[in-house]
Amino acid sequence: MFLTDSLGAAAATGLPPAHRYTPTGPPSTVGTDHLRELRAGLRSLYHLDDAYGGDDVRPLALRHLRRVRRVINGSAYPPTIGRQLHLLAGETAEHCGWLYFDADDQGTARRYWGEALTAATMLRDDSLELLVLASLSMQASHEGRPRDGYELARAAQERARKYGSPTIQSLLAVREARALSLMRDEAGARKRLTNAMHLADRACQGRPCPGWAAFHGRTELDYAQGLLYTETGHHQAAVTFMRAALAHQDRTYGRNRALYRLTLARTLVRAGEAEEGAAYAVDSLEHLAEVESGRVTKRLNEVTALLRTQDTTAARDAAEELTSYTHHQGI
Repeated sequence: MFLTDSLGAAAATGLPPAHRYTPTGPPSTVGTDHLRELRAGLRSLYHLDDAYGGDDVRPLALRHLRRVRRVINGSAYPPTIGRQLHLLAGETAEHCGWLYFDADDQGTARRYWGEALTAATMLRDDSLELLVLASLSMQASHEGRPRDGYELARAAQERARKYGSPTIQSLLAVREARALSLMRDEAGARKRLTNAMHLADRACQGRPCPGWAAFHGRTELDYAQGLLYTETGHHQAAVTFMRAALAHQDRTYGRNRALYRLTLARTLVRAGEAEEGAAYAVDSLEHLAEVESGRVTKRLNEVTALLRTQDTTAARDAAEELTSYTHHQGI
């Protein structure tokens, strides 16, 4: 039911048997209909990841990537279809990288992003190259390599100016700001974040952004501003932006809503509002039931540990409830 309802029969089972390559027979011919089915499968994987997180989606994404590879290497098609198949393989590899990043398996994420970057270079596809560089920048900052994160974002920004999409430039400016903040360059981080906001206001100008950047907007900027204030120790100011980010997050992004709610709880505790933070943390459990994400689990554990340090009954009770939840879920 999960496969049928979420991916659709075509995406869940691969190409129709009549068109599937078999080693003992002649290569099948792939056309636009097959390409459309494969691309629809990738879109479905995006939607599932947004709603539920990456842990349960990873096996499906890996199967989808293997399926595209089989078609590339075992089928006949004209050059125009071949280019699209190779691009689809690169985009699927990039998504596999993202799913492993979300699961906090950074080595495997890096391998798939490397494969995607190779495809982007081979095809000279600007959009895919920008996506991978932005992802690698995010990963570098996440792993405590902010200088690498900054340089990767800068390299991507040079390409983005030629691409002509203010939305992508804004997204990359946020990546730069994040890296600068981790490098303790508060002034530089604020400047780049301000630039990101101005670029986001010009989203309707220039070249339309690709689908992978559609998530970027005011909500992401509020969240980035909240993180910046958190990292510089201005926790009360961070609360305002974290509240705004959670309030405006689209409900279709279930994983992000869970992450934002827990981040707000953490920010409230650090701002001296332990009881309200505890309430948000406990309330988040209802929203975690259908989310499988290593990053969300890591944030849940951070909040639990932080609540244990608070000298209030509400905080201690909340920590116990969160601990009981993680034990029951086996995480």
